[in-house]
Amino acid sequence: MIEQYVRDLQEVDETQVAVVGGKGAHLGGLYRIEGIRVPAGFCVTTDAFRRIMAEAPSIDDQLDRLSRLNPDDREAIRTLSAQIRRTIEEIAIPGDLAAAITSALARLGEQAAYAVRSSATAEDLPTASFAGQQDTYLNVVGPTAILQHVSRCWASLFTERAVTYRQRNGIDHRTVHMAVVVQQMVFPHAAGILFTADPVTGNRKIATVDAGFGLGEALVSGLVNPDVFKVRHGEVVAKAIATKQRTVHALPTGGTQEVAIDSQRQEQPALTDAQVVRLVQLGRRIEAHFGHPQDIEWCLVDDGFQIVQSRPITTLFPIPETGDQENHVYVSVGHGQMMTDPMKPLGLSMWRLTAMTPMHEAGGRLFVDVTRRLTSPASRAALLDVMGRGDPLIRDALETVLDRDDFVPSLPDAGPAGPPAGGPSAPTEPDPATVTELIERSQASIATLERDIRTKTGPALFDFLLAAFEEHKRVLSDPLNLQAIMAGMEATWWLNDKLQEWLGEKNAADTLTLSAPDNVTSEMGLALLDVADVIRPQPEVVAFLEGVEDEGFLGELAKLAGGTEARDAMEAYLDRYGMRCVGEIDITRPRWRERPTTLLPVILDNVRNFEPGAAARRFEQGRQKAQKKEQGVLSRLRALPNGDQKADEAKRMVDRVRAFIGYREYPKYDIVSRYFVYKQALLKEAERLVQADVLSETEDIFYLTFQELHDVVRSNQVDDQLIQQRKDAFRSYHALTPPRVLTSDGEAVSGAYRRDDAPAGALIGLPVSAGTIEGRARVILDMAEADLEAGDILVTTFTDPSWSPLFVGIAGLVTEVGGLMTHGAVIAREYGLPAVVGVERAARLVRDGQRIRVHGTEGYVEILP
Repeated sequence: MIEQYVRDLQEVDETQVAVVGGKGAHLGGLYRIEGIRVPAGFCVTTDAFRRIMAEAPSIDDQLDRLSRLNPDDREAIRTLSAQIRRTIEEIAIPGDLAAAITSALARLGEQAAYAVRSSATAEDLPTASFAGQQDTYLNVVGPTAILQHVSRCWASLFTERAVTYRQRNGIDHRTVHMAVVVQQMVFPHAAGILFTADPVTGNRKIATVDAGFGLGEALVSGLVNPDVFKVRHGEVVAKAIATKQRTVHALPTGGTQEVAIDSQRQEQPALTDAQVVRLVQLGRRIEAHFGHPQDIEWCLVDDGFQIVQSRPITTLFPIPETGDQENHVYVSVGHGQMMTDPMKPLGLSMWRLTAMTPMHEAGGRLFVDVTRRLTSPASRAALLDVMGRGDPLIRDALETVLDRDDFVPSLPDAGPAGPPAGGPSAPTEPDPATVTELIERSQASIATLERDIRTKTGPALFDFLLAAFEEHKRVLSDPLNLQAIMAGMEATWWLNDKLQEWLGEKNAADTLTLSAPDNVTSEMGLALLDVADVIRPQPEVVAFLEGVEDEGFLGELAKLAGGTEARDAMEAYLDRYGMRCVGEIDITRPRWRERPTTLLPVILDNVRNFEPGAAARRFEQGRQKAQKKEQGVLSRLRALPNGDQKADEAKRMVDRVRAFIGYREYPKYDIVSRYFVYKQALLKEAERLVQADVLSETEDIFYLTFQELHDVVRSNQVDDQLIQQRKDAFRSYHALTPPRVLTSDGEAVSGAYRRDDAPAGALIGLPVSAGTIEGRARVILDMAEADLEAGDILVTTFTDPSWSPLFVGIAGLVTEVGGLMTHGAVIAREYGLPAVVGVERAARLVRDGQRIRVHGTEGYVEILP
């Protein structure tokens, strides 16, 4: 039937992606918006595509081979995708299908010029635009040529770039179908693209218009630089008029041609300011209809705008929902927690339920609203001070927002300034015995949790957990806990500030913290050296571990010579540290106890690179180095005016650092220990739900919030569609880069280092662990793929405590994210590794294997020739 192969654009809307593809569905939606003009046309539906694919049985085999290819095997993808395209283009269009298309053409005018445009079912979606993945043909004239170009559009579903895009995004080639849009050509005076949000900063209040003369193809293909206009609140607030030397015009016989622009017109704007404002008004109407910021292709014909495409802008970072119209400023939680990857819904909700501060979710990440703290001078100063000490880029980003006088209102102080953001200041002379007391309290609380949770199932488990979360927060908010954390941090800041002032020495506290006691994270790295000592003398065990792929390998070790001792050493390590993993603030991440193979590359590196007894030797060397540094500093201070007093003050602060700085890592250990207990209980519930056929697999619970999972346990019913939507959304969040600071306008503010003390071309960051080291860069994004040799410098996006076992085998550290007191910085100082953190795009700018020099005292990295 004719109706199943061809649908008029006016008959479809955005709900019919499966029938007419993303582009066709959006064009149909545009038709329904008052005041929006769209060129007339029709869609050749996905039914027609399926009919064509059925005409060539060989395509099935080709698709099977394609799905098995590695996305990085470009040559194989290029060859096979070209073969599939040839197969499709050589299929003769069946008579009834060809008749349906030519009949639709006859209604619009057979000899008119048309644009023939691909419209795949997996494009122009809120989570993936697929922009430019398939083909469009302009100014096609005559039924024969149009049928030929419809075939080419079908084939373009298998361009090399489209195939690679789908494979990288985990999309099955068979689930995507191709419709084709056939639209009357318009021959515009000017054309271009309108973004209803600023595509660079993300600001939803600023629209950006790119404009050029003639067909928009000149801009899309990069033939010319466009005029760029920025519009805010109905006013052009910035513009840059380009010199436009070329344009693309349609030829009377079909096709297009590049044409030189007359020299007098080259620097004239393609649109007047009034036209730009009118175009943005149309764009806002389109955005309101679709409910997302839009990337809109437009044409100016006889002083009227026609819209030829609209798709969601998928690169914008989402904005937390507030339900009000007030201005808000958000700071990233992930940058402080060294975990900027997206979190699954259960992970997000569990962190929010156990956190000390209200948090907002966007793009799979968490943010804290600091707007109220920024409104009064005293709380603003305290916040900026704490943020600046932790991550100067966050401080600079906040100051950038504050410099816009109209965004954050300035209110008088309500009363005495509260404590700084990190909690109350340390007491004058905190008692070092506090650390032991706090650790014993934590261990007792966790033991009680483990004991009491064993008997809880079903709804009673969730009631128990809600009470456990309160205990969790009580332990963390204990004033003694906050005082112990701040005692070490404030003493570190005091020493760095005063010793630079008195002795001219930068970051002196870095050496003074070497091998500090009671640091559970640095102990974790050294303990894995001890595990390697047990394994090293057993060649059969080493050979076995080098080939392990299955997580059940611990049970096999006892069959090998020396295997029982190796197993016992690893089991003891996992008993103490098995709750840790990369990204551990997300409860859904697999823990080492669940995936012990993660540790094997590090253990084998330790076996290869270290001698027996390395852990004890390293700790003692660090302790002696710190002691020697202390003696040197105190001796130099005593030689100064008022030297005895300065030395006494410094000695008191050194003792305080040694007593308290190690505890800085313990609260996180407490949190993840509790998390593993919670997770094991929830996974048992998930297993019950799978056995009852409520869930397909246990890990489906990771895509529900805690409250939603509670509801599922009570009702034994789940919304499978919701879980699938959450899985798709989570996959899409990986493509987003979370900003350090985000505003309610959607602007992502990165911040900058205001420094000019580094050599040209150096990568600027934050100095967190003193010293200079030169060596081979190892760019490692997954700890399980570590392959390190002595002297290597680790370059990665972020490190949380789970990375510390790698630190014993490296000579220096560079990360994209981090601050002075984040985990990577603390452990780098403990081990005496020169380290620079907060280096924007370090893992992309430094290539694996390059030689680099890390200036841990000054805070920059040089890439060496």
